[in-house]
Amino acid sequence: MVFFHLILTDDCNLCCSYCRGKIFSEEVKWSGRDVLIDDQLPPDLSIEPGDLSAFLRQDPDACVTFYGGEPLLRCDLIKEIMDHAPLCRFMLQTNGLLLKELPPRYIRRFETILVSLDGSPEITDRHRGHGTHRNIMENIRHLECAGFRGELIARMTVGEDVEIEDAVQYLSMNQEHQFSSIHWQLDAEFSGDAGIRHFRRWLDESYNPGIRRLIDAWVEKMAMGEGVARWYPFLQPVQDLLTGRESRLRCGAGHSNYTIMTDGHIGPCPAMIGMKEFYTGHISSAHPLHLPVVEVESECNKCSIRGFCGGRCLYSQIIRPWPEEMRIAVCDSVKNLQAGLLDALPAIRECIESRLIREEDLFHTRYNGCEIIP
Repeated sequence: MVFFHLILTDDCNLCCSYCRGKIFSEEVKWSGRDVLIDDQLPPDLSIEPGDLSAFLRQDPDACVTFYGGEPLLRCDLIKEIMDHAPLCRFMLQTNGLLLKELPPRYIRRFETILVSLDGSPEITDRHRGHGTHRNIMENIRHLECAGFRGELIARMTVGEDVEIEDAVQYLSMNQEHQFSSIHWQLDAEFSGDAGIRHFRRWLDESYNPGIRRLIDAWVEKMAMGEGVARWYPFLQPVQDLLTGRESRLRCGAGHSNYTIMTDGHIGPCPAMIGMKEFYTGHISSAHPLHLPVVEVESECNKCSIRGFCGGRCLYSQIIRPWPEEMRIAVCDSVKNLQAGLLDALPAIRECIESRLIREEDLFHTRYNGCEIIP
């Protein structure tokens, strides 16, 4: 089984501060390694539906995640693909503002929907635009009314104005919709803005201590008989720590999770759109079960926690967007996560032995769009 992010469009109906909003900042100056980018990629999916179906049919258990830009700007393509593709599993990664555009019969077919939501209304609206949080919650209610029974994951982007513990707890106890599944990713690719940030100080004073408290709260829920909260940066790493299993890149990029670009070329990661040097084939000729593996090749391979984090991010290993002190800061945040989870293992084992939880409760679908390591 292989997972595919399918890029439907480069267009988006938001201009988030940590994404496209940075393009318009005069203070941002790119300092990472330049790579050859295919500037001829069509802005919208341009491949024939029959060619996509023929490619996917070679994997009897293929999973397709609709991705963008904002994929729901092309609801027409989503419906066409879902109507005519071979039997596939479908996921969706969206900002959540156009979910009402999808008819209920399509919504009910999704196995997983990841909605970008940064915690409280204040934080979400600050980065995504006024009223965004309210509109997302209205669309989530539409999902419920449409009969969606899959997994709904709140997918946060966190940076220096976020208290990670408060943000996760807010979503998990939200009065409008209590999210049992939450993932977060650091706003850490920097896009040339490292020189105008206080990232290291925030990690040391806020984020890393907050992660430790959040791990404690996660384990306390287990001990209180409330089960295992699906907080993704904890689930898979703990599952592997319990069994002593090491991991490759936990997002699956380059080995289990690939990206189909708008012209049908296949890349190893949705962040590596148009990076021609790293193409792994084209849907017209490649076999989905025999795509080349793209490995992390960096100082990560000599790191003591390589088997824990898997290398964190293939894109950043290639682009090298960070000054060295920033790279070390990001790595230290992963070491903090590992140390916190290792400290919690005895209590987790005790919860398992006391039958308050089962090891199976940590299970989730791997490569579902959660990078796992923030």
